[in-house]
Amino acid sequence: MRMTTTRRRAGAVLAGGAALALVLTACDGGGDLDGGGGGGGGGNADGDCSAYEEYGTFEGATVTISSTISDPAEADALEESWADFASCTGITIQHNGTNEFESQIYVQVEGGNAPNLAIFPQPGLLSRMVADGYVQPAADDVAATAGEGLSEDWLTYGTIDDTLYGVPIMGSVKSFVWYSPTAFSESGYEIPTTWDELMALTDQIATDHGSDTVKPWCFGIESGGATGWPATDFVEDMVLRTAGPDVYDQWVNHEIPFNDPQIVEALEAAGSILQDPERVNGGIGDPRSIATTAWADAGLQVLENNCFLFRAASFFEAQLPEGTNVAPDGDIYAFYLPSQTAEDQPLLVAGDYLAAFDDEEATVAVHNFMSSGEWADTRVSLGGVTSPNQGVDPANASSDMLRQTLELMQDENAVARFDGSDLMPSSVGAGSFWTAMTNWVDGQQSSEEALTAVENSWP
Repeated sequence: MRMTTTRRRAGAVLAGGAALALVLTACDGGGDLDGGGGGGGGGNADGDCSAYEEYGTFEGATVTISSTISDPAEADALEESWADFASCTGITIQHNGTNEFESQIYVQVEGGNAPNLAIFPQPGLLSRMVADGYVQPAADDVAATAGEGLSEDWLTYGTIDDTLYGVPIMGSVKSFVWYSPTAFSESGYEIPTTWDELMALTDQIATDHGSDTVKPWCFGIESGGATGWPATDFVEDMVLRTAGPDVYDQWVNHEIPFNDPQIVEALEAAGSILQDPERVNGGIGDPRSIATTAWADAGLQVLENNCFLFRAASFFEAQLPEGTNVAPDGDIYAFYLPSQTAEDQPLLVAGDYLAAFDDEEATVAVHNFMSSGEWADTRVSLGGVTSPNQGVDPANASSDMLRQTLELMQDENAVARFDGSDLMPSSVGAGSFWTAMTNWVDGQQSSEEALTAVENSWP
């Protein structure tokens, strides 16, 4: 995968919501902010610790990790992923997950209660904390391990001023359209491979099935305090498709105005779907209903046959009801959101970066282990996530959807860009951009007015 950016900006602060409206996790040095769990020496089932000898032994050492992972099942899987390592090295790893990280982390750090490590889904926030002198550079061993399994492109987003700070440990692809394989088969529809084919399919669905309740597309952007982020993702995908990756980089870095004509064109392309009452919002209402519809609830309309197409990231799979068959011949699946040509396949991606607040030996050991292909493959094998680490075997993915995501991330010919709002100043990416897209969807602002409002807000 070729994933590049024109430059890294140490002052760029991230917008929390674009990837599931996540805001980072906080923990105080020894406690749990939001019901997180412990995770120390759970025991190595076969008693063989040879795989962990390189990390050393640290009897009695404790390392705290802060993350957004507060869901019990996901937190349990995270803790299981390091159980053998913890048992063999003697390090007790305490994981604390919360949805309040961004609002609390500075208070904790300035109060001397920073965690040892934190998982950042927002490179902009990582950059800001590096600029403020709170995050430690990755140790030499960590950088070496990361370089073995991660491409230069992925490492770019954890690198500030030519120094590696954060290592990508998990990732996702956002450029997907979810659909019902059964509905497609019954209607004789084929997966589109170009944008023109996608729009032709959209119109064909409207002709074949369109009614007051059934539409080609469904979409929602309501997400509590992060309402608007799904629309920013859609626009970012369209910038990659209509203007290209170089313009995307210039836009994200504010080297061209936010309301540049090329960006207006991209937003209009998204609007050809999101603002057309004949094309959206299946099972819910007219286009304005997008603003008040929870993003994941919108996608569930595919299962109800109220719509045929729903643009969302690979992580939408986790929002589906238990027992849903997610497969090419199942209840629901996803195809790549096509670009102008079948050969041109830009990817909008997101990822979680692990960085350290100190350089204690036990902290470095945990950071090093979680930067390895061994850890990534173990975590992927436990289900529910993917990783950009080349050491992961796609066969170990827990679903067909995650396997497809891994294969896209590991494709050397893919051109990928990180979620733009996650790289913009937080007042934009997690503020004015969300607000403008909500106003745009709601019909309060035209494309140019919405983008101009964001341009005027840029700090």
